Amino acid sequence: MTTSFEWTLPRGTIIRGKWKQGNYRVERLLGEGANGKVFLVERQRELYALKIGSDTVDLQSEVNVLQTISKQKQKQGTKGGLFLVDVDDFRGADGKEHPFYVMRYIKGMTLADYLGKQGKEWFPVVAFNLLGKLAELNEAGWTFGDLKVGNVLVGDYGRPELVDYGGATAFGKGVRQFTEIYDRGYWNAGTRTADEQYDLFSFAVLCIQLHENRRLAQLSAGLLPQTRTPDELAKLAATSAALKPLSGWLRKALYGEFASAREAAAAWQQWMHRSGAGKSVSAPAPRWMKGLFAASAAVLATTIYWLLRGAS
Repeated sequence: MTTSFEWTLPRGTIIRGKWKQGNYRVERLLGEGANGKVFLVERQRELYALKIGSDTVDLQSEVNVLQTISKQKQKQGTKGGLFLVDVDDFRGADGKEHPFYVMRYIKGMTLADYLGKQGKEWFPVVAFNLLGKLAELNEAGWTFGDLKVGNVLVGDYGRPELVDYGGATAFGKGVRQFTEIYDRGYWNAGTRTADEQYDLFSFAVLCIQLHENRRLAQLSAGLLPQTRTPDELAKLAATSAALKPLSGWLRKALYGEFASAREAAAAWQQWMHRSGAGKSVSAPAPRWMKGLFAASAAVLATTIYWLLRGAS
């Protein structure tokens, strides 16, 4: 998908806000979607993600979502959550003014890359935490909408974050952005009206894609629009060695049988306890701990050397 502006911003470009006069130095392009481009920027030695929109009204909807979540987290006393840093306009190279917003930079890798590096045994834990993120958003009255592998980043210790809120939609309204293969309307499993079950359907497809990407693509391509059903997805999951233990949970998500994302997360947690899933994972040691261990090992080795030398 492309945006309405095709220009990009070279490294070192300074973006100056028209109203608040905030200065941001562009480091690189992080990504782009249907309604804007996201850049990694630096301000006062801190890194942020800055999104430039192609339409003020469209971008304002995303800002509203982020503001709602931030307020909800403040009421709950949650720290380290999603938050807005700045909202403003700037004049681009095309001579036009473009809206932008700035939020904290989420350093991590895509869900698929993380599982590829750390191992599939991390899947139950990361997926459970992702359900928690969806529950927080849903409880604030929003559907994420465009849930897909590319819109989930995973940081240290398997902590996932949702990125690109361009598809976030208030409950009861038509989902603003979606990717067909994750869309329940595409599979004749329901409407495109925003609700909690919409996100859970996409989540179930995401699980299937992570483990059976080739078979899912073949299934989608081999069916006529009128023959696509959630039952086809459920059958695929039930015949997958990796997904069979989860096939009951996935079926409920595909058919909208969970009342909420919070209920779905509780059922997922129960499955983890029964099956022992996720117990074998071990979080990678922090860098400071690795450094401390290396330093301690060096000191120990030196001490042993001098003791042995003195004894001889």
